[in-house]
Amino acid sequence: MKKISLLLILIITFSACKEDSKEKNTDIVVNYPETKKVDTVTNYFGTDVKDPYRWLEDDRSKETEDWVKTQNEVTYGYLDNIPYREQLKERLTKLWNYEKLGAPFKEGDYTYFYKNNGLQNQYVIYRYKTGEDPSTATVFLDPNTFKEDGTISLGGTSFSKDGSILAYSISEGGSDWRKILIMNTETKEIIEDTLVDIKFSGMSWYKNEGFYYSSYDKPEGSELSAKTDQHKLYYHKLGTSQKDDPVIFGGTAEEKHRYVGGSVSEDDNYLVIRASVSTSGNKLFMKDLSKPNSPLITVLDHTDSDTYPIDNVGSKLYLVTNLNAPNQKIVTTDIANPTPENWVDFIPETEYVLSPSTGGGYFFAEYMVDAVSKVKQYDYDGKFIRDIELPGVGNAGGFGGKKEEKVDYYSFTNYNTPSSIYKYNVDTGESELYWKPSIEFNSDDYESKQVFYTSKDGTKIPMIITHKKGVELNGKNPTILYGYGGFNISLNPSFSITNAVWMEQGGIYAVANLRGGGEYGKEWHKAGTQMKKQNVFDDFIAAAEYLIDNKYTSSDYLAISGGSNGGLLVGATMTQRPNLMKVALPNVGVLDMLRYHTFTAGAGWAYDYGTAEDNKEMFEYLKGYSPVHNVKEGVQYPATLVTTGDHDDRVVPAHSFKFAAELQDKQSGKNPTLIRIETDAGHGAGTPVSKTIEKTADVFGFTLYNMGFDVLPSKTKEKVKG
Repeated sequence: MKKISLLLILIITFSACKEDSKEKNTDIVVNYPETKKVDTVTNYFGTDVKDPYRWLEDDRSKETEDWVKTQNEVTYGYLDNIPYREQLKERLTKLWNYEKLGAPFKEGDYTYFYKNNGLQNQYVIYRYKTGEDPSTATVFLDPNTFKEDGTISLGGTSFSKDGSILAYSISEGGSDWRKILIMNTETKEIIEDTLVDIKFSGMSWYKNEGFYYSSYDKPEGSELSAKTDQHKLYYHKLGTSQKDDPVIFGGTAEEKHRYVGGSVSEDDNYLVIRASVSTSGNKLFMKDLSKPNSPLITVLDHTDSDTYPIDNVGSKLYLVTNLNAPNQKIVTTDIANPTPENWVDFIPETEYVLSPSTGGGYFFAEYMVDAVSKVKQYDYDGKFIRDIELPGVGNAGGFGGKKEEKVDYYSFTNYNTPSSIYKYNVDTGESELYWKPSIEFNSDDYESKQVFYTSKDGTKIPMIITHKKGVELNGKNPTILYGYGGFNISLNPSFSITNAVWMEQGGIYAVANLRGGGEYGKEWHKAGTQMKKQNVFDDFIAAAEYLIDNKYTSSDYLAISGGSNGGLLVGATMTQRPNLMKVALPNVGVLDMLRYHTFTAGAGWAYDYGTAEDNKEMFEYLKGYSPVHNVKEGVQYPATLVTTGDHDDRVVPAHSFKFAAELQDKQSGKNPTLIRIETDAGHGAGTPVSKTIEKTADVFGFTLYNMGFDVLPSKTKEKVKG
């Protein structure tokens, strides 16, 4: 059993001068639990790879349960000794406690909107009769009543075409497995049996008769970790039993699709089916619902692009695609001849990445210009109408609405501006503020700056750095560097209460837009995948070096943070460059790169990662950076707080368990390596506000304490090193 002694500095008195302060030193002993090792070995292309902690993959075993309990006892015992942990929690709670509102939307005779009074664990849906005063709105559906502690959350919602029926999904304990309930919107009564065992699914209504949804067969073994790789599209007709729901697509022995989705066009004429074997690329099929027993129409028979219909006018289809257009474009075609050779450019590809939407009879082309939003408006003939004047430099979202609505809504935010909602007249182009939050945070006291730094191979990478105005660049500012770098996902500027509290403490928050993301289109994504994945880590390392070289911070005051694929980023970076940062915060990370594809839907991530079974070269590449396999004996790793949820069935917690066990076994020096395992929590979506606040206080407390702060930085400019 390993022990490390950490110096806890308790301040008895503190004056303005460090030299006059009086300190009392106390030793905290961290006793890591004994984690047994087993003789599990897997041979990959002639190479034996030991896996001593594979037993922790069994999430149903008593041994794993006991290990989780003991690890949490050690971790919370450590966190309990951080002197300002409660202060952080109190400040987070106070700042979080403001009303939050979603944009209104019309369904049937009512206008609906989401609202959170401040500290409610889940958002509540309100409604009022369309045309009446919004102040008459009453509660329609309150997910906080599902379970007292907020751990049953509302997933998706879908109204029937006339708004008389609502289908909504719920998640229990953060799991991706969902249940669907069906409600009469007038009486608010549940009118049918609950649909169960549904995963990675939307709900799309056909008229008022029923809806399409997707799921996997329930796996053998653990529902939280067993492999699921045969997705199917079903149709549920009202008044029938789920067991009688027909399979519309998928489930054939000759071809597997890990992700299948179905949606009905706004005019009810077409069913659109997208089928994928990975998280990138899809086949596309359509079915004419106006003709009984009509066959599937193939639009695309390969997965070389991401392509989907954004709208149709009669038989004319408008498709969004990155086929031979890495930054995306919109094309038109006819359902009678829908294959690519018949496509005609409608909104051509540009040098910037396109993310379009429709509403009010117009197309809204949002472009990402160095991770900042620019929006253009077009009519259905492809005529340019106007550039939409946004409130500032940041991220705009929304603009989606029904064709007949002449008012759209969009949100606007950046790293130091809380999200506000704007009302937009689609015909005149006039925007007006619809709702602005009343929050105890003065955005004018903070600033964001975008910089471009050079990665290892010479590639220019953008990064946005946000902090209080007047911060002295002396290398001593507590800094969190955040990244993701994968799956074509872009990190756009957005306000976060947690980051606001961090910056209030004098902290700097930096976000690097790494390769592997979608900020510069498909080529940017591909530059961070498979045998090029090291580019992502190099980009992140170069971001840290930029912050240090330019005196924003130093290695003693730098923390790196990321979740999911970003957790992999943190794990790889800290094992490759352990001296670069003081603190590492891998959250729900993909950390075992040799076995990730054997759990739940993990095999679908192979487009980004490749798998250890592909070939010897891919195996050796993955093993070369896999965090679990690159923790080395005798190395001093940064202070590390691994975080995960016991119900995470997206990235199973075994990744985090095994990584924490490796670190605890091999860590050299005094830096703690702890794991915080949230109970009744999953990959993140639907996490109750109360749990989010507690976790954030723990993460920030751990980070600042291990940077040597004995009191909150906002309380003093002095930094006392432990």
